[in-house]
Amino acid sequence: MPKSVASESNKGHESREMSRKRGARDEGYEDEEGILEIPSAVTSSTLTTVSTVPATMSQFLFTDDFKRLLVGFVIGDTLMTLRLVTKAWKRVVDAFIDEGMKSGKFLVHDGNDISTMDAMTRMRKSELVMRVIFLLNITKVGVHAFINAINLVVDIPEGVKRIGDAAFNHCSSLTTVSFPTTLTLIGQLAFRDCSSLKNVDLLHTNLQELGEDAFYKCRELKSMMIPDSLQTPGNNVFHRCSKLAPS
Repeated sequence: MPKSVASESNKGHESREMSRKRGARDEGYEDEEGILEIPSAVTSSTLTTVSTVPATMSQFLFTDDFKRLLVGFVIGDTLMTLRLVTKAWKRVVDAFIDEGMKSGKFLVHDGNDISTMDAMTRMRKSELVMRVIFLLNITKVGVHAFINAINLVVDIPEGVKRIGDAAFNHCSSLTTVSFPTTLTLIGQLAFRDCSSLKNVDLLHTNLQELGEDAFYKCRELKSMMIPDSLQTPGNNVFHRCSKLAPS
């Protein structure tokens, strides 16, 4: 008996649908039941669950859900710039920052100094901080800004000229720091006891002053590149940096 055209068409459609689903599952976008999922590699506790399922991935790029995913992966100065693009971006970015601040994982820094007393009061709370959101156009990192932020990972944005005294004191999870070309001063004890810091490259900066004990007790520090612009090196800058060998 000849096969019907409708039957062949249905089988062809089913075959294409199965192929599409396999491809989507391979990419991590769709499970066995055809429900859109975000791959585990790009999810985190701070990201908002996708609330709608667009017909195509290209349509997904224009949704607020996509914006909420994206803001989790951009650096702080880019994040703040996104706020200026449209009202929709500002709404999404502000909600993302608010959520991070409420959990204690985000800290918004405006460049102001923190007194010794306030720094001591914040010691326990600082342990939760994992990410810094720098306000746009700041020119310095304040005194005691991130003291005891033992889980912090940070890139210091362009435009910053000064890193205040003890700004990153005892930030023990820092393995490397990206410094801006505009940097001219690193204060006393700025990176004291950053026990995981391994490499410091300042050659591209305009560093002129390096404060006393700036990298005191950075026990894993193995490489330190200093520019010719340095005029005032402080005392004991690398005291107890046991793995740092002169070159």
